[in-house]
Amino acid sequence: MFHVKQFDVVVVGGGHAGVEAAHAAHRLGLSTALITKSKYDLGVMSCNPAIGGLGKGHLVREIDALDGLMARVADRSTIQHRLLNRSKGPAVRGPRAQIDRSVFRQEMASEIAKAGNISVIEGEVLDIIEENGRICGVNVAKLGDIRATSTIITTGTFLGGKIFVGREVVFGGRMGQTSSKALSDRFRGLGLGVGRLKTGTPPRLNSRTINWDALSRQEGDTHPEFLSFMTRKTSLPQIACGVTATNDLTHEIIRNNLHLSAMYGGDIEGVGPRYCPSIEDKVSRFADKSEHQVFLEPEGLNDDTVYPNGISTSLPVDIQESYVRSIRGLEQVEILQPGYAIEYDFLDPKSLEPTLEHSELKGLYFAGQINGTTGYEEAAAQGLVAGLNAGLAAKELPGLSFDRSSSYIGVMIDDLVSRGVTEPYRMFTSRAEFRLKLRIDNADQRLTEIGYSIGCVSEDRWAHYSTKKGRIAAGYHILSRRGFTSHELERVGFSVKHDGQKRTPFELLSLPGVDLADVVKLVESNEIAEFEPSILEQLAIEARYAHLLHRQESEVEALAKDQNLTIPLDFDYERLSGLSNEVKSKLKAHEPKTIAHAARLEGITPAALTRIVIELRRVELSRAHVG
Repeated sequence: MFHVKQFDVVVVGGGHAGVEAAHAAHRLGLSTALITKSKYDLGVMSCNPAIGGLGKGHLVREIDALDGLMARVADRSTIQHRLLNRSKGPAVRGPRAQIDRSVFRQEMASEIAKAGNISVIEGEVLDIIEENGRICGVNVAKLGDIRATSTIITTGTFLGGKIFVGREVVFGGRMGQTSSKALSDRFRGLGLGVGRLKTGTPPRLNSRTINWDALSRQEGDTHPEFLSFMTRKTSLPQIACGVTATNDLTHEIIRNNLHLSAMYGGDIEGVGPRYCPSIEDKVSRFADKSEHQVFLEPEGLNDDTVYPNGISTSLPVDIQESYVRSIRGLEQVEILQPGYAIEYDFLDPKSLEPTLEHSELKGLYFAGQINGTTGYEEAAAQGLVAGLNAGLAAKELPGLSFDRSSSYIGVMIDDLVSRGVTEPYRMFTSRAEFRLKLRIDNADQRLTEIGYSIGCVSEDRWAHYSTKKGRIAAGYHILSRRGFTSHELERVGFSVKHDGQKRTPFELLSLPGVDLADVVKLVESNEIAEFEPSILEQLAIEARYAHLLHRQESEVEALAKDQNLTIPLDFDYERLSGLSNEVKSKLKAHEPKTIAHAARLEGITPAALTRIVIELRRVELSRAHVG
């Protein structure tokens, strides 16, 4: 029987949001209870066996910069590293790691066990304890009340969860585990704005029954881009994934049986993720496509289970078997677990503060899929924010808000609390207006000092970061200390304008086609050659974006000054050149009262806001002149 009943922070749910929240509170030195239905499922990867990607990889780097768990646990569990968008600009590249599920779960359990002030409690939360409008703990089946200064809810898909395979329905948060009805009913009773969303997962396949020789192979990177700034080498053997595709027969089988799909039969009321459609959605919405790629991702080095990324479904088991076996390489495949759709409750995130505390029920925080997001990375990032703020509140310190101009975490939370969700929210680089600044290489430079100032960053990480920061400063000094005339540069092969300006090696790096190898000849001795490749790469990236970043910073500062500028109700958006019809329609429909309000509308860019500000200033000057 569990005896301690009073904590600084209590976290409900042991998924990715829950473990990050609990560990964040632990790093602040607070006693923390982590309540989960099974202590063996801490941080379990219930869907795809991968972490990171485009936009998501940025979130993982930011979690790591604040000394969170996900990146370093993932690096110790990775069986394939890949940097996505490698051929594109540095701002939109994203590290992705194929994970050994079993190792990840063991490593996460180990991290939680090492944190001496986290008590893992097995049980089902039935209720939250409310006293005088403040939440001060939870009631747990068979254990009674467990009280805390701050309470964090991270129930994932377990809140009112329903699993659909064809027309069969069972209550559950994931396959084989029951959902939480009592807590769902309680939140509905409080009038917290509960809605329904859905997501899905593909059937799991037996690796031994796949004809791997018939498939293309996708290898990992020879020189990995790790998720954590602290990782120096791979921990596990690296493997390849298989690649195949659906075909006309696959699509015919699916089309002929759409009426048996839970998602098409009217059984599910929740909205699904637009950017991660089921195979039924793909076949219906993209009828002109003759095939859809399928990536066969092994779930572990010692596990025969394979995750076929790209064919999530809620069709009946026999139909799943039929369409899967129509795919090249899978003709004799055995399905170990059928794919399914899951529908679950979420709470309107517009009711939350930027700290993820509920605006009315003080002391109550929400993080993860309960806020309408999808994905491990989005959940973990919210868990980190909720854990830090719940901990700071327990210590009676000011909360910590993340700005969308300085982090993807800030972009996500601002999107959630100001715009809400109409479908499961997924992070993309396109959501960040200031993505040139918000890169994977500089996440530590943007956030680690903030984390250290509040006490959530270890001395080891701080020392590592401080060394890197010093090396970058030294490299910048070497590349910027001397300017060269156009004649001097031409003598060593550079083609530049004869404008009388001297250019430093750092400035030359911003020119098209110029790289570090070109400018090394301008630097005395071999000073630059002594720097680590990662430091040199970041210096080159900073040089490449320097002008654009300066302009972007000016936009941020200007918009910050003008955010309280009032927009009249009769403001004519139609006469503004440079605004798309979609943006004009959105502005007219919502009638924002201020620039800050307009900035929170989805799809309104800094350029659009700047155009509105210019027009408001012009009108103001015109009226002053008339007066």
